[in-house]
Amino acid sequence: MKTVRVGTRNSPLAMKQTMIVLNLLKEVHGDFPVEIVPMTTKGDQMLSVSLSKIGGKGLFINEVEQALLRGSIDFAVHSLKDMPAKVADGLTLAAIPERSDPADCLIFREVNSLEALPNGARIGTSSLRREFQMKNLREDIQVESIRGNVGTRLKRMEEQNLDGIVLAVAGLKRLNWFDEPTHPYLILSCEQCIPAVGQGALAVECRSQDQEMNDFLSPINDSLTRKLVMEERDFLAMLNGNCDIPIGAFASQEQNGYRFSGFLGDKELQQSFTKSVTVQEIEGVGKQIAKALLTEMDQESI
Repeated sequence: MKTVRVGTRNSPLAMKQTMIVLNLLKEVHGDFPVEIVPMTTKGDQMLSVSLSKIGGKGLFINEVEQALLRGSIDFAVHSLKDMPAKVADGLTLAAIPERSDPADCLIFREVNSLEALPNGARIGTSSLRREFQMKNLREDIQVESIRGNVGTRLKRMEEQNLDGIVLAVAGLKRLNWFDEPTHPYLILSCEQCIPAVGQGALAVECRSQDQEMNDFLSPINDSLTRKLVMEERDFLAMLNGNCDIPIGAFASQEQNGYRFSGFLGDKELQQSFTKSVTVQEIEGVGKQIAKALLTEMDQESI
């Protein structure tokens, strides 16, 4: 077999995620020759500017997708939450493996609970979704923009004397941070803080026309994960979601069917809207909830 070239961001977490995908593929196909092609994206370079000001979603995948379209790599591994609602022309999501924990984690610099945070506590995050929902949990919280990889953000929490930062549980798990946590933390439930669309899931992308690579990657697809995150992505698409709009969605399988929770914030109104439903069939629910939230927001702004 020819050497398979896989493209990824050049960060410790992205590398770890690529190894997770390669190990899943090796469970199916056995050992195969592989070359990892790490890349620095625009989102990795412009750390001093908030995502909403430099183009939002796509900033962490554009360079990798361009390499895929040029044919200089065979497939790419992304965090699904970094992907725009519409996949680039000529590319396809060949596999979405089983999702990791979708929740967010509040890491504290000194205290060990939300209640123990001082009045006006300074919390670091670059996500408008997290900012709105942290203020829903405690309206006195002050949010400060903080970007970079996990290690960088933890370091900045100390250097800037922030009271805490919010990170994705999945990333911390993949980096084994919970094995020896450096700080006290609180895992926020998906009701307390509705996750980003696709949070915790990986996206394995290749060229639409490359049937051989599609066939190679598709066995690691998890059909339930795909079904659920596609509803979340339909929700995102209906809201024309980018990083300058606070949006969250989480679809899950329950004992008696499915649950879908949607979150939409309005920067001008400084209000947020949430809606959760339990249904027997999940198909089409993402779009329905998006429409319901838009209607509610429109009525509020009249």
